Amino acid sequence: MKREIVLLRHAHAENTAPGQNDSERALTLRGVAEARAAGHWLREQNAMPARVLCSPALRARQTLEHALGDVVVQIEPRIYAATAGELDALIDEHADAQRLLLVGHNPGFETFVALLATGQSGDFRGMPPGGIAWFELDGTAEPGSGRLKAFWSP
Repeated sequence: MKREIVLLRHAHAENTAPGQNDSERALTLRGVAEARAAGHWLREQNAMPARVLCSPALRARQTLEHALGDVVVQIEPRIYAATAGELDALIDEHADAQRLLLVGHNPGFETFVALLATGQSGDFRGMPPGGIAWFELDGTAEPGSGRLKAFWSP
């Protein structure tokens, strides 16, 4: 069964203020513009997801809100500090979704993108804030099994 995985890295966020929890960092004005541009690109490419999983971090939730507006979303705490292997397992748990969108963070996202595309996690080139990697899979998300349909950055 063919399915698609879309990874959207959160857009630019404020630096952590003294005493502030990292998960409470909000988007900057630049980040808001990046998120809106990402949403515009997704709509333009007809890449709207069937299911959305989002990190609970404020910057990820704000990225999703500015990108896609009011969509049905599942807040997924495992995305927040996920490794490539944890992202792989999470994606496989949602194998029934024809197009799955994950909104989250580096370094997990950039490592997963490299692993899915090349089979080598050390091949990552970076996943910029607000960046999108769109993959097509013919089954499970195994190393090297993804075909990169598009890569976009603001």
